[in-house]
Amino acid sequence: MDKLDVQILNELRENARQTASEISKNIHLSVSTVIERIRKMEKSGVIRQYTVITGDSNLGNDISVLMEIAIEHPKYIDSFIEAVSGNPNIIACYYLTGEFDFMLKICCRSSEELEQIHKAIKDLEGVRFTKTHYVLRTVKNTHSSMVSPDSDILGKL
Repeated sequence: MDKLDVQILNELRENARQTASEISKNIHLSVSTVIERIRKMEKSGVIRQYTVITGDSNLGNDISVLMEIAIEHPKYIDSFIEAVSGNPNIIACYYLTGEFDFMLKICCRSSEELEQIHKAIKDLEGVRFTKTHYVLRTVKNTHSSMVSPDSDILGKL
């Protein structure tokens, strides 16, 4: 991976639907080179998928919360992961270090729906305690990390 790959990734991050032709014009590379580099990044796993980012409130999901979960014992981790993976309102789940074991991002339509989700999580075997943070406003929500074109890591990728 080099600086040209980073430029292509930046272009795709801004708009993954743009054509290789548009990207080639923006970064001054041939279309075939852009296509070849994108395919290599897909094959190597640098680009894992293309997706749609939805407007949660436009879909009626006006409530977003972050919920920290402490698990009693590691033997409950797999069943916890399985349970939260099946809930469509839980849109992110992170396994953590520190006082809490997991952080969930939950989006739902109402406080009643949140109460049901909250109760279901607290009822899971092994959940010791939770702490819930109501999101007032999303200030930044970047969906993938980037490598700076000047980064020393480029030669190592």
